[in-house]
Amino acid sequence: MIWVRSWRTDPRVRPLADRHYNRQSVGAQDFCPPGRCLVFTTADYGAFWVTSWPFAEYVKHAWAGAWVCSAFRRETGPLASAMIRDAVAATRAHYGEPPELGMVSFVDASKVRRSREPGRVFRLAGFRLVGETKGGLLAYQLPPADMPAAERAIGDQASLFAEASP
Repeated sequence: MIWVRSWRTDPRVRPLADRHYNRQSVGAQDFCPPGRCLVFTTADYGAFWVTSWPFAEYVKHAWAGAWVCSAFRRETGPLASAMIRDAVAATRAHYGEPPELGMVSFVDASKVRRSREPGRVFRLAGFRLVGETKGGLLAYQLPPADMPAAERAIGDQASLFAEASP
């Protein structure tokens, strides 16, 4: 396991979050969407991952209820696809059984370097292209059956109050 449990306003992760293409307010203290979220970083702060789990009633896309990779940025570390698999495993260990729709990630093809295939690292990690949002983002999904086994992130503790799937 390469991920270390962090938090939504970790000042050591913020500069990395500020360099992510979907960052809406560069420099803002909180770099996560509202609601339930899980933040991981590597020990050297060369990569970070955010899993958000919005309440389905507040979601406007077709994958309401799924876990969402809200942000992933790797500047150093192992292969990105391996890091994604580890982040999914750590998310499972923290939240328990995944929702029926599994996990989704949305990729803005216009923000990906021209030499790259949009969503390639997610595809290599087992996600499949399943559609597009109304705003034109590519939607990649990893169903529960294709997820790696749960493995706790470094420093993550089991909750006394397990979050139930909505």
